[in-house]
Amino acid sequence: MSANYINRELSWLEFNQRVLSEAQREDLPLLERVKFLAITASNLDEFFQVRVGGLTILRRTGNRKPDFSGLTPLQQLSAIRTRTKKMIADQYSLLNDTLLPELERHNILFKHPRILSPFLSEQLSERTKEQIIPLLTPLAYDEDQTDPELPALRLIVACTLQDDESLEQRHAFIPIPDHLGRIIYLSENDQQIIVLLEDVIAHYASYLFPGETAVSHSTFKITRNGDIAVHEEDAIDLAGEMEDVLAERKVSNTVRLEFPKGTSRDLENLIKKVTHAPSKSVFKIPGPLALNDFMEIAFLSGHDELKDPVWEPQPSSILDPQVSMFDSISEQDILLYHPYESFEPVIRLLEEAATDPDVLSIKQVLYRTAKQSRIIDALIKAAENGKQVTVLVELKARFDEARNLQRADELQRAGVQIVYGVKGLKTHAKITLIIRNEGGQLMRYCHLGTGNYNESTAKLYTDASYLTCRKEYGADASLFFNAVTGRSKLIDFSRIVPAPTHMKRKLLELIASETARAKQGEEASITAKVNSLQDQDIIDALYQAAQAGVSVRLNIRGICCLKTNKSTEASNIKVVSVIDRYLEHARIFSFHQGGSPQMYISSADWMTRNLEKRVELMIPILEKNAQRRLTNILEAAFKDNQQAHLILPDGTSARITDRPKKKFRMQKDLQERAEKAAKSRAQRLSTTFEPHLPANG
Repeated sequence: MSANYINRELSWLEFNQRVLSEAQREDLPLLERVKFLAITASNLDEFFQVRVGGLTILRRTGNRKPDFSGLTPLQQLSAIRTRTKKMIADQYSLLNDTLLPELERHNILFKHPRILSPFLSEQLSERTKEQIIPLLTPLAYDEDQTDPELPALRLIVACTLQDDESLEQRHAFIPIPDHLGRIIYLSENDQQIIVLLEDVIAHYASYLFPGETAVSHSTFKITRNGDIAVHEEDAIDLAGEMEDVLAERKVSNTVRLEFPKGTSRDLENLIKKVTHAPSKSVFKIPGPLALNDFMEIAFLSGHDELKDPVWEPQPSSILDPQVSMFDSISEQDILLYHPYESFEPVIRLLEEAATDPDVLSIKQVLYRTAKQSRIIDALIKAAENGKQVTVLVELKARFDEARNLQRADELQRAGVQIVYGVKGLKTHAKITLIIRNEGGQLMRYCHLGTGNYNESTAKLYTDASYLTCRKEYGADASLFFNAVTGRSKLIDFSRIVPAPTHMKRKLLELIASETARAKQGEEASITAKVNSLQDQDIIDALYQAAQAGVSVRLNIRGICCLKTNKSTEASNIKVVSVIDRYLEHARIFSFHQGGSPQMYISSADWMTRNLEKRVELMIPILEKNAQRRLTNILEAAFKDNQQAHLILPDGTSARITDRPKKKFRMQKDLQERAEKAAKSRAQRLSTTFEPHLPANG
C-alpha cells in the first residue's frame, strides 16, 4: 500500500464503523442505538452495490492496475471482505448481546411464531391467512429448468418441501414483496411483541403449499451489482436508456449473498447455485438479515423515554413570515443552516414564485427529491400559471433514477421544459434562478445550496442555503443555465465557481496561495468541511501546504484518503469526523488569505468525480454576518468533545475522549443557537407595534 494515501473503500468502511460506534454507546437512548445500527446496514447495502460492484467488474476484466494507495482491484476486494466480516461480527455482537436484551428489558420482545401464546398464535394465524399469504408468489424450483429470477435486496425464503403422502421432496422460493412490512407487531400483557415476517412465512408455509410440509427453510438476501452506467454516447432516448439500466440491475451479477448461520448444507448449496454467487461473495450472518429494516423499530410510538428529545427546525431570525420572500431577499443576503433553521423559506420562495404575477421564469436543477414534494407541486403550479419553467432533472442520480423519471414525466405533462442532465456528466449543482419583472426591470433571485431540494432530507442533513439577488450572482446563474440547457460554455463567471471547468483549479490556487504566504512567514490556514476527500491533486497540495507551515484543519464525515500526522508531510493537518443525530452534509471552505478570509459553500466534495466529472458549483460568501456564521460552524467541529472522532494515520479513527471541564457538542450547540435566535426574534416581534396609517389620497 502507498505510504501517502489511504484506500478509498477501506476509508469508507472506517466511516461506517464510526456510525456503528454510535450504536455501541451506552449513554445513547436505546432506540437511537437501534437507529444507528440500521443505518450501518443500509450503508453497507449501497456500498456493495456500487463500490464492490465496480471493483468486481474491474477484477473480471482482468484489470490489475492499482489505485493510488497501491491496491489492485483483487487486493481491494480481499481487504473489503476481511474488514466487512469484522464489521458484521461487531454489528451482531451488539444486536444479540446488548440491544435485544435491552429491548426485552423494556418490554419490546422479539419472538418466533412457534413460541407465541395460544392467543397470539391464533391471532397471527388469521392475519397470515388474510393479509400475507394472498400477496405472496412462490416460485417452484426445477433443476432441469432455467433458474428463477430472484429480486435483489429483498428477503427470500427458501424452503425444502416434503409431500405428506409420497414423502418426495422439492424446493421453492418465496420472495417477500417490498410493500409487506418486515416487522409484525403484536401485544400481550403490556408487552410489545415483534415477529419477523420471514419467520411467519416459513412457519405457515403449509398455507402456501397444501399437502406439503416445510422440512427445512432459510432466508437469504442477494446484493447485485448496481454500478451499471447508461451508454450516453449512443443514447438517442436517455429516458429509455435509463429504464434499460434499471431493468439490467435487477438481473446483474451477485456481489454479496447473505444467509443465516445454521442454514442446512442442502439449502446453502442450492441458494449459491441459483444466485450464481462466488464463494468469496458469501456472508453467513449470526442473526436476522437486513438490519436496515430495524429502522422502523427506532420510531416505535409510545417509547419517548428511549429516544432523543425532538429538535424542531427553527424559523430564521432574519425572516418575517408576513413579508414576501422577494422583499426579504431584496433587503439582504440570507444564509440558512438546515435543519437547525427550517427549509421552509426555500419552499416558500418557490411557492410564492408560482403564483406571483410578476415572476416570469423559474429555472432549477433537481437531483434528489422527496416522495411528496411541495417543490414539485410549486413548479407544476408555476407552469400551469403560464410562467416559463425549466427544470434540469438529473436522471443519472444513482438509485433515484426511477423517481426522477417519474418526476420528469409529471413536470413535462404540466408544461415544464425538461432537460435530462448533461451528456457525459452528472449535474449535482444545487441552484434555482427566479426572474421577476419589477417596474419594467428584470431582477434575478437565486437560491444556491449544498443540499438537495428535498423536504425530507432537509430535516435530517446539515446543509447551507444562500438566498441572494446580487446582480453578479444572478448573471452567473443565467450563464450556468444557458450552459447546461443550451450547450454554451461554462466561462465568464464573475463570482460563482463551476466544476468541472474551474473549481479544482481555483481550489488548488487558493491552497497554493496559503502555502506561499506560509513560506513568507505570514499566518496561513485552511479550514474545510466536506463529506469526502479523495482527489490526489488536492491531497498533495494540502501536504505541501502543511509542510510549508499552513495550519490545515479538515472536518470530514466520510472518506479521507489523506494520511494524517505524518511527520514529513502532514504534521500540520488535523482531521476530525463528527457523527451525530444529523448527517453532516454541508461543504464549507475557508482560506485565511492574510486576514481577509475567502469563504465558500459548495455542492461538491473534494473528490475527483465531483471536481472533474460532475457539474457542481462553489459559491463565495461575501456578506460579513454570513461569513461569521460559517466560521462558527467550522470552529464548532474542532471544539466538539462528545461526537467527534480523530482520523488516525492508518485511516482508522478514535473517538475524542478528552475529559474537559465543559462538554461541547457541535450539533447541540447549533440547535441551541437557532432556538435562542428564534426566541429573540419572537420576543422582538411581540414588542414591536405597527401603527395604522391613513391612506394616501
